[in-house]
Amino acid sequence: MTPEQYCQEKTATSGSSFYYSFLFLPRHRRRAITALYAFCREVDDVVDADSMPEIRRVKLQWWRSEIERLYSGQPQHPVTRALQAAVRDFDLPQEYFLEIIDGMEMDLDQQRYDTFKELSLYCYRVASVVGLLSAEIFGYRDRRTLKYARDLGMAFQLTNILRDVGEDARRGRIYLPREDLQQFGVSEDDLLQGRESPDFYQLMAFEARRARDYYQRAHDHLPAIDRRAQRAGLVMSAIYEGLLDELEKDGFHVLTQRLSLTALAKLWLAGKTVWRETWRRRQPPVADTD
Repeated sequence: MTPEQYCQEKTATSGSSFYYSFLFLPRHRRRAITALYAFCREVDDVVDADSMPEIRRVKLQWWRSEIERLYSGQPQHPVTRALQAAVRDFDLPQEYFLEIIDGMEMDLDQQRYDTFKELSLYCYRVASVVGLLSAEIFGYRDRRTLKYARDLGMAFQLTNILRDVGEDARRGRIYLPREDLQQFGVSEDDLLQGRESPDFYQLMAFEARRARDYYQRAHDHLPAIDRRAQRAGLVMSAIYEGLLDELEKDGFHVLTQRLSLTALAKLWLAGKTVWRETWRRRQPPVADTD
């Protein structure tokens, strides 16, 4: 199995929404983003493993060393070997990969967040930085696109947090900030014991609005000149916003179940977004009548 095949299999078998956005990319960009996603899966799997925290920390340190080897031209792992071309072709910053690992390590050290400001750092490291790397791979001409990528990553991570409240609680992790729990009268024990209530629904609705604000901010940042290049990100956004819609329609029953979109629904949203963006490009500019 080649490094590229390893990354492809890692991505395809994950069931992630990201996979469907990769389908519409040119081959060299698709290979690069697939390798990046496989790297994220590898380090995330380290943190979610059932081994002792000390062992997981050692494994993350190994990945730090592996990133050093990648940038010195001596990678050992199939993922980093596949990343070599992406790093070279798209000038991907080394510090971004290390910051992703920093974010994963936060899960070993911190299972609660007092404020949204604290949570924002975690979201930035594990998601916004991935968005920034993705923007480099997709290509851009206007630096405002980096603000779009940063905020879109935040929106994705907040959506993931809402989807996984129950699953994370069963692992002993609570990402919803304590200040928000207190504001809506929801206790940590409610989450750990899977107790739903009207207060919990209001809390989740509040968090969903925050995520939607980040989606809106991201779209507002994206300049027209870069929409075509960033089409894969727009596909991801459509799928994740579709997931957020479903969570809301379902009544945020996330403490006892993990809701996800079907593969068919993801593919439909992806195709719809590509068609919309293609139609948008074909429209003539609106004349200035002032």
